[in-house]
Amino acid sequence: METKTAIVIGATGLVGKELVQQLLKDSRFENVIVFARRHTGLHHQKLKENIIDFDKKEEWEPKVKGDVLFSALGTTKKEAGSQEEQHKIDYTYQYEFAKAAANNGVPVYALVSSAGADANSPVFYTKLKGELEEGVKKLKFNSAYLLQPSLLVGDRKKRRTGELFGFVFLNMANKFGFLKKYRPIPAPTVAKAMINSSFIAQKGTHIIPVDKIAEVAKI
Repeated sequence: METKTAIVIGATGLVGKELVQQLLKDSRFENVIVFARRHTGLHHQKLKENIIDFDKKEEWEPKVKGDVLFSALGTTKKEAGSQEEQHKIDYTYQYEFAKAAANNGVPVYALVSSAGADANSPVFYTKLKGELEEGVKKLKFNSAYLLQPSLLVGDRKKRRTGELFGFVFLNMANKFGFLKKYRPIPAPTVAKAMINSSFIAQKGTHIIPVDKIAEVAKI
């Protein structure tokens, strides 16, 4: 069996941490190359960490080589400090990294986007995610998979009040049969769906909405 090299950005986030751990256990991947602003704290013979400054593209761009780019980078306005900084992390860094991967011949791309992503949305966050989706659709990957989870649940170092409220609200709504499409989804499920999608090998760009993510995770 031919093994692959995975490239990961966002490895210290909720989905990214789970993704890296699953990739390290997956025999289909021989190498897991992480690009991050700080160390993951993980140690494994398959893992290679590149600690980078995303603003210094000329330093990391030539190193973005492998079989699959997994993009799980993301933040909030509160953590970033402003909408401008959030836009830089959630859009600019991810787009520039995807562009570098495509230009370097990386054939497959998997992105954690968001339910409701829409470049024309009046809501900043979903507009941001929609703009990123539109940008990466134009890049020359053989296959691209854009996962659109709703509220992510898992083990966070920092609890976000808004997310806790959203989790309670969505769980209550789903008990009464409302908003099933936007039910909370565990981060490990999203990570597994990212990995499985990279083996589907369908040419072009494919949206995986929240109600299909669990199905892809079981492939």
